[in-house]
Amino acid sequence: MLSTVVGSYPVYLKENKSIKGKILSNIGAYDSYKLAIRHAVDSQLKAGIDIISDGQVRGEMVEIFAKSIPGFEIEGNTYHINSKIYKHNKSIGASDLKLAIKYMEEFLSKSDDISPEEKSKKGVKGIITGPSTIIQSSKLGPIYKDKNKAIIDMAYALREEAIALEKAGAKLIQIDEPFLSTGLIDMEVAKEAIDIITMDINIPVSLHCCGDIKNVFKDLISFNISIIDCEFAGHPNNIDILKENADYLIKNGKKVGLGVIDTKKQSIESIEEISKIIDKGIRIMGKKNLLIDPDCGMKLLPDDIAFGKLKNMVKAMNLKK
Repeated sequence: MLSTVVGSYPVYLKENKSIKGKILSNIGAYDSYKLAIRHAVDSQLKAGIDIISDGQVRGEMVEIFAKSIPGFEIEGNTYHINSKIYKHNKSIGASDLKLAIKYMEEFLSKSDDISPEEKSKKGVKGIITGPSTIIQSSKLGPIYKDKNKAIIDMAYALREEAIALEKAGAKLIQIDEPFLSTGLIDMEVAKEAIDIITMDINIPVSLHCCGDIKNVFKDLISFNISIIDCEFAGHPNNIDILKENADYLIKNGKKVGLGVIDTKKQSIESIEEISKIIDKGIRIMGKKNLLIDPDCGMKLLPDDIAFGKLKNMVKAMNLKK
């Protein structure tokens, strides 16, 4: 089993008060988010996480993509699609991914207590907000008559992002599609969109879906993905759905990202609580078919709570090795 995160981490921003920092700030060249990425990377590694993220520190999951992909305009908290969606000329997340890899390597080079075998398991995931979620969160303008065509065009734009993230060194790519569990999305269109994004990707792809998966899980596991990641702490009934579909998953070589800590709760679960969910997952899927992670992103949690949750999660997982 490997441990990972869903993506976001509490954002740590600090003004650089050095002379160099002030000069860079005055000319608009100081990037305060680099410190936030380092904090997210170091925190996840200190907690013992194997496959970390860059913390998704630069904004909300839809905003990060809507502000960069041609076709969108943002007014306040509303995303408008006012022209045809097409690929961005520059990757949205590759630079931060490379930075996270650099910080990870620096951390590991100084960590004598981590064995070479454990270090070899470490990596950074590239994260993409899925096309169905982005379009469902946006208002259509004059170009698109329905959201399905917009979802497919968005998928082609995100395909380029996935390729860029793989080239940048991602260990795996995660596509976040929280809207798929709502029943508002045409699942055939959603599947086609995921096929488009993943068609030229040679590393594992994980699909993260929030909420109650009862009505969509059979569809999700048929997508062209290696890992299906869902919430099992905040939605304990999802474990029954997993059990019903375990044979199909194992037969087709698909793994499960087992959400074992409730990121909506601002308290740290005990190792015993987390262990109970891991035990259920192992009985259903076996150890080799599981990744252990939080239910969802952690950006809204206090920093110490997020770290404590991850630390206990890793301790609970290590008891099962």
